[in-house]
Amino acid sequence: MPPGRILVIAGSDSSGGAGLEADQKVIAAHGCYAMTATTALTAQNTLGVHEIHHVPAEFLRKQIDAVVTDVGVDVVKTGMLASAGTIEAVSEVIREYKLKTVVVDPVMVATTGSPLLPNTSLSLLREKLVPLATVLTPNLPEARLLLADAGFGHLPVEKVSDLEGIARAVGSLGPKWVLIKGGHCPLNGEGMIAAEEGKREKVVDVLWGRDEKGGEVLRRVETPYWESKHTHGTGCSLASAIACNLAKRMDMPQAVEAACRYVEAGIKTAPGLGKGNGPLNHFHSTYTLPFAPGHFIEYLLERPDVAPVWKRYVTHPFVLAMGDGTLPLESFKGYLIQDYLYLTHYARASALAGYKAKKIEDIGAAATIVTHIFHEMELHINYCSGFGISKQDIESCEEKEACTAYTRYVLDIGNSEDWLALQVAMAPCLLGYGDIAKRLFSDPRSKRGGNVYWAWIKNYVEDDYLLALKTGSDLLERHAVLQSPARIDELASIFIHATKMEIAFWEMYSSS
Repeated sequence: MPPGRILVIAGSDSSGGAGLEADQKVIAAHGCYAMTATTALTAQNTLGVHEIHHVPAEFLRKQIDAVVTDVGVDVVKTGMLASAGTIEAVSEVIREYKLKTVVVDPVMVATTGSPLLPNTSLSLLREKLVPLATVLTPNLPEARLLLADAGFGHLPVEKVSDLEGIARAVGSLGPKWVLIKGGHCPLNGEGMIAAEEGKREKVVDVLWGRDEKGGEVLRRVETPYWESKHTHGTGCSLASAIACNLAKRMDMPQAVEAACRYVEAGIKTAPGLGKGNGPLNHFHSTYTLPFAPGHFIEYLLERPDVAPVWKRYVTHPFVLAMGDGTLPLESFKGYLIQDYLYLTHYARASALAGYKAKKIEDIGAAATIVTHIFHEMELHINYCSGFGISKQDIESCEEKEACTAYTRYVLDIGNSEDWLALQVAMAPCLLGYGDIAKRLFSDPRSKRGGNVYWAWIKNYVEDDYLLALKTGSDLLERHAVLQSPARIDELASIFIHATKMEIAFWEMYSSS
């Protein structure tokens, strides 16, 4: 499904904690698509609203027309409307375009106490816009203002059932659903208003509406009381979260409860910005990967904890000595034998990866890599024969400690961790040999003619190795984007340790 299209008609908050800025963060965090029609610009921060600049209703209408006639709208969410002309324009456009799902947050006063809607516009809001609301989301003071404007007397709130009575009363003004936010009246354990700080245990939001058969629906959403001054933009954020959930086709009770939980977590994890009422953490449940899709390997090799180790590996003196032909021949022979023994276990690890894989594409990729390893080991045999070393000589040779340590580390990761961890443990070998060969091929100091090791280096720029390199890299890229940031750090630790094992492999024999 395409992302839900949310049109937010509201004012701008220059501090970013409320208004359009908060709405867009919430919508992005919910995986929906945000569009905006700006009703007013405010000069405000966490301490208060300093000035309001109203956008002419005619221009507001043009913003809405531009969006609706092109991108389309699944849900409308209104916030600060600021003036009678704006309320008229918004009500008119909802009717004209037959916008069916409308979340109305009747913003009247900022969290800091600054007024955001003139009293003279209250009746117009109640008469024109409230009846068009799919759900109306007033806090207790806003609900009382709407009811007073409609001629209701004062409705005291002493217990949670009183909130339900207010929800019913507001429902009589015409919205399909009403959510009374209870943040202004925390309750004790018995559901009574708790005036004293020490007795405040919970906050209850009350949802009122009617089901398809006309029966009354009342839901309470209870949240543990959390003392915090960082509540700037909670109303905006809650209404936008509801809008997103409705766009995802949740029913109203489900949409409201999920939104309440989202805001609860946003308050508890608030970043603590500003000197007054600070903003929420809008992205508490959104994983932000530290790399762009398709660039995991590039990111990994450039990480500050990986890059120095990787450089030691791919520019090791043993490697450079192969490039300029000065590596002692006995060192190379010893390396060839140990590398053959290593590849036997590397093939086992690749086969284990195929076993652990869940998708046929990944199983096939493991098989491709094992086939390449088999081909590479045949090259080892042919190459060693040129130095008078037979296959029997190689297989009868004892593993060096570095070879045993490295291969058993990889196999242990394969047995104790998941499929991706095993792939990452094997990655320094696959990626490193390709990187080393590419470096030596492009280095003007490398000796080609008369270099006994040059044919060996060429193996790792041939098409078959490049195919294996691409297969393995694609595997890593495809799965890395599905991980959390914490998991990426864990995988980087595995990669670093395996790379250090590769360095130890070079150091089994003298480089000079």
